[in-house]
Amino acid sequence: MNANPVIEVKDVHKSFKAVQAVRGVDLRIHKGQFVALLGPNGAGKTTLVEMIEGIQKPDAGEISIMGKRWKGNEDELHQVIGISLQETRFIDKLSVSETLRLFASFYELDQERVAEIIGIVGLEEKTKSYVVNLSSGQRQRLALGISLLNNPKILLLDEPTTGLDPNARREVWSILLDLKKRSQTSLILTTHYMEEAEQLCDYIIIIDKGKILREGTVKQLLDEDHGEKMIEFTLEEAQQPVDIVETGSPLRIEWDSEREKGTVALDRMETELPEFLLFLKKKELRLKNLECRRKTLDDLFTSLTGRHLHE
Repeated sequence: MNANPVIEVKDVHKSFKAVQAVRGVDLRIHKGQFVALLGPNGAGKTTLVEMIEGIQKPDAGEISIMGKRWKGNEDELHQVIGISLQETRFIDKLSVSETLRLFASFYELDQERVAEIIGIVGLEEKTKSYVVNLSSGQRQRLALGISLLNNPKILLLDEPTTGLDPNARREVWSILLDLKKRSQTSLILTTHYMEEAEQLCDYIIIIDKGKILREGTVKQLLDEDHGEKMIEFTLEEAQQPVDIVETGSPLRIEWDSEREKGTVALDRMETELPEFLLFLKKKELRLKNLECRRKTLDDLFTSLTGRHLHE
């Protein structure tokens, strides 16, 4: 890993009236690293990215891009950054090709680069189509293409697949995974989709209420939380597990009364699953459903905050 980060954020704070959107965030992102800012809506992800982009100014703290601050280096830094915001507004009656040529002109790029981008984002059959006639997935691929026009060293994507159907989402993922293979671009991706963070990024930063809760690779994060497997279970409707969570029990059982669903984190399935079933028998509780699965980042987020990523 290169010792010099391409992005460095030091003790950054940002408030809007009484709302503390970002509270003392530190992070370092290196060349070629794909990093996910994972958290629910309102966690502070967009505000943090907008400060890195230079759109917002921190109330306190420092941000440097390629070793330089935004003030006095705006033109230079704009040349190395590609940005795709949560929502991109286009001119409806321009075609895909015309839209890309317009943005390419800002960087003094030629038609050859426009054609290359159209191929990268898979819009060859839509080059003459008006933007207004594109699907939401195609519009998002166009926005991604615009962000890639200048061969950016740093790509900042703010929830690029929100609102897309699963197929359109995977089309965007495919473009980004291809970029990851063939370039040294560094990516910051904000998302509240756990699967998106796991699929695309080497490093995950879990953020909530303006603060970083945990960071690391997926494996590091899940290993730190103890237990690689999870049991999800429900009980017969008449059952009220008022004392299912016992202090001193070797089993890590949690009960969500709103969803009427329980979870158990396991280190060793072969020994702890029988122990859990004996525990239920002892409590005279009857299972309605039981599912064993791999622990996820959403499970980790829930254990840290008491709520789910989509809440």
